[in-house]
Amino acid sequence: MTASHALLRRALLSFALLVSASFVGTFLLGGGRAEVSGSGSSNGVNAASLTSQDSPATGSPLAAGRTLFVQNCSSCHGIDASGGNRAPPLLGVGGATVDLWLSSGWMPLAEPTAEPERKPARFDRTEVLEIVRYVTSLAPSFGNPGIPFGLDISHANVAEGFSMFALNCAPCHTITGAGDALADGIQAPPLHGVTKTMVWEAVRTGPGNMPRFGPGTLSSAQVVDIVGYVVKNIQHPFSPGGLSLGGVGPVAEGFVGLFVGVGACLLAALWVGDRTENEEEGGEQDGDDGHDGPESADGHEDGLGGDDHRELEHA
Repeated sequence: MTASHALLRRALLSFALLVSASFVGTFLLGGGRAEVSGSGSSNGVNAASLTSQDSPATGSPLAAGRTLFVQNCSSCHGIDASGGNRAPPLLGVGGATVDLWLSSGWMPLAEPTAEPERKPARFDRTEVLEIVRYVTSLAPSFGNPGIPFGLDISHANVAEGFSMFALNCAPCHTITGAGDALADGIQAPPLHGVTKTMVWEAVRTGPGNMPRFGPGTLSSAQVVDIVGYVVKNIQHPFSPGGLSLGGVGPVAEGFVGLFVGVGACLLAALWVGDRTENEEEGGEQDGDDGHDGPESADGHEDGLGGDDHRELEHA
């Protein structure tokens, strides 16, 4: 085997090992996602006194909610939540809308001109409910949904939820709930790390560019089925085929099959080629050290060399 062949073999071997290790490490170690239990809201949400129509209960801390609203929201939405040049009015939007935007971290914005993006919530659950109480006390909800306290998904039909999700949600959020980029720089956010309350509120209120699915489009049972599917199957995916490969669908499977599979074939081909070259070199050395044929009793070689010698003697 020449020096150039050895150098090429080492380079190809190193490349194949590097590619295989990179992809295996990516999907085994880096494919995890944040998971949030589907138990719904926390930090005292079940003890809240808001009703489904967002009517503040007697003695609710409206003053605390107003203080938080003035300090964090009024610069864009107005001191009385009537809106302005920077943001729309919040009068009558319903508690579910306010709760979703605050709980998801979309609001308040880091910069007044920035696009809303998912980030850790600035307020804890108690503060969110105080702001919701204050905003919903300013005007009637006009039929807009309130916070779904006591949302029960224990009897959700996840098979039906999958069908509804595939039909209405997967075109933007993808079938695995990983989110995707849409037109004009719009992003459909991933559904990992959201609570059942947030999923219900998003379906019913249609935040941002998402369509709103009211009772005329999806029944209450169908919404519960969708929420159950997202919280149970998307938040905690089951992979009967083995590794989930990051949960991004067949693209990852194709890359793994291409790089890992082809890399393994390349290693096998290099190993076979190396053994073949070594055997050929060993055979050439044995041939150089041997004779044309075995010697006969009279000291002459048999085979082709011995026959030629006898023909010369007869001649």
